[in-house]
Amino acid sequence: MGKPASTEAKPFPYAQRRTRREFLRTSAVAAAATLAAPAVLRGRGAESKKLRVAVIGCGGRGGANLQGVESEEVVALCDVNAAALRAAGQRHPNARQFRDFRKLFERPEDFDAVVVSTCEHTHAFATLPALQLGKHVYCEKPLTYNIHEARVIREAATNAKVATQMGTQVHAEENYRRVVELIRAGAIGTVREVHLWVSRAWGWHGSEELARKNGDIVFEQRRPKGVDPVPPDLDWDLWLGPAPERPFNNVYVPGPKWYRWWDFANGTMSDLGSHRVDLPFWALDLKCPKTIEAHGPPPHAELAPASMRVDYEFAAEGRQKAVKLSWYQGVEKPALFVDKKIPQWEHGILFVGDDGMLLAEYFKHVLLPEEKFAKFTRPPASIPKSRGHHAEWLHAAKTGEPTTCNFEYAGWLTEAVHLGNVAFRTGKKLEWDPQAMTATNAPEAERFVRRSYRDGWKLG
Repeated sequence: MGKPASTEAKPFPYAQRRTRREFLRTSAVAAAATLAAPAVLRGRGAESKKLRVAVIGCGGRGGANLQGVESEEVVALCDVNAAALRAAGQRHPNARQFRDFRKLFERPEDFDAVVVSTCEHTHAFATLPALQLGKHVYCEKPLTYNIHEARVIREAATNAKVATQMGTQVHAEENYRRVVELIRAGAIGTVREVHLWVSRAWGWHGSEELARKNGDIVFEQRRPKGVDPVPPDLDWDLWLGPAPERPFNNVYVPGPKWYRWWDFANGTMSDLGSHRVDLPFWALDLKCPKTIEAHGPPPHAELAPASMRVDYEFAAEGRQKAVKLSWYQGVEKPALFVDKKIPQWEHGILFVGDDGMLLAEYFKHVLLPEEKFAKFTRPPASIPKSRGHHAEWLHAAKTGEPTTCNFEYAGWLTEAVHLGNVAFRTGKKLEWDPQAMTATNAPEAERFVRRSYRDGWKLG
C-alpha cells in the first residue's frame, strides 16, 4: 500500500450537536470557551510561577497523582484514610491537612488547582465545587459515577473556563498518538468496526468456582450481612459520602474491592473502558452512540459483572463516524480473536477497515495483515509529543493552552462508557437521545442514569 493521501491530524477537541446534529456540533465552541478566559497564572513569566495545588485522595492512584504534580506547590492534602494522609504529609509537611474535602473548599483563596483521586462514587462531589470556584481540576477516571454527573461536570467546566484533565494517562503516550494518525490518514481505509477486549475478570461470576477459575478474589456473591471492625485510620462515614449507608465490611476496602459494587462504582467497564474506549473515540471523532446493547449473565443487583459484551452503534453525524464498536471483558472475546485470525494479545483494540486492520494495545500496535503492510509508508507525525499527562494539565493552567483529555472530551467519553452498564442492567437495546439524556425506549434506565444521594450530600 502506498502513502495515504492525507496525513493531517484533526484538531482536538471535537464538535457536538444540539438537536442530535446541532447538539453534537457545539462542543468545539464550548471547548474553546473553556480556555478562552485568562488562566490563573497567565501572563509574563507565568510558566516559571508555581501553582498552589490541593490534592484530594492521597493513597493508591492518588499517591501517583500527587507525585505527578510535585513540581508545583502542594498546599493542601485531603484523605478519609489518616494513614494515607500521614504519608503524604511527610512528603509535604507544610501542606494543610483535611479528612473531609468539603472543609478544604471553605478556604478557596489558598489554592489555584485541585487534583481529585477519590473513589469513583465521590469524583463529582470533589470536582464540582472546584469548578464552581474557578479552580483548575485534574480528576481521575472515570470522570464521574454516572451519566447525569458527567453532564453536570462537563457543563460546569465549560462555564468555569479553567484547565481540566481526566486521568487517562495512556492518552499521553506516543503509541496512541501514532495510532490516531494512522486511522485518520486512512491507512486501513474507512473503519467499519472496532473491537476492544480486556481479560480482567473481576466482579459477579455467578459462583465462587467461576471466581476462582478466573483469578478473582472470592467473597460472598451478595451484600454481606456481617459487620467488620472499621480500621482505626478510616473514616467510614466520609468514605461512603453520597452512597447508600451500609455497615463496614472488609469486602469493600482496602484496595480496588469497592469497584465491583454498584453503589460505589461500575466495574471493569468504567475503569478500563475509560482507557480503551478513549482510543477509538479520539481516532474516529466519536461522541454519542445511537444504540447500545449488552450481552452477558443476568444482571446482579449489587455487583458489576466479571464478563460481558456491549455493542454500540454510532451514526455518521457531523465529525462522528458511522461505526459499530464492541466491548468485551472477562471471558468474552471477538470472533476474530476466537478464530485466531489475529494475534492473540491478552488485551486489544482492533480497528477493522475496508483495506486492512490495525491492532493496538497501550504501548504497541501493528497493521494487519502484516505481509500486506510490509512496505507501508507511515504518515509523518502530526500530533505533537505530550509533555506528560500531568505536565500537560499544569502547563494549560499556567498558559491557557488546551489539554487533550479536558472535561469537554472526557465528559462525552464517560457518558458513552457508562451507557454500556446501563444497557447491561436494563437488559434492553437502548435507543439513546443525548440531548434529553434519556433512553427513549426504556424509561426504566433512568434510575441508572442518575441517582439519589444520602442525607447530607447534594451535588451542586
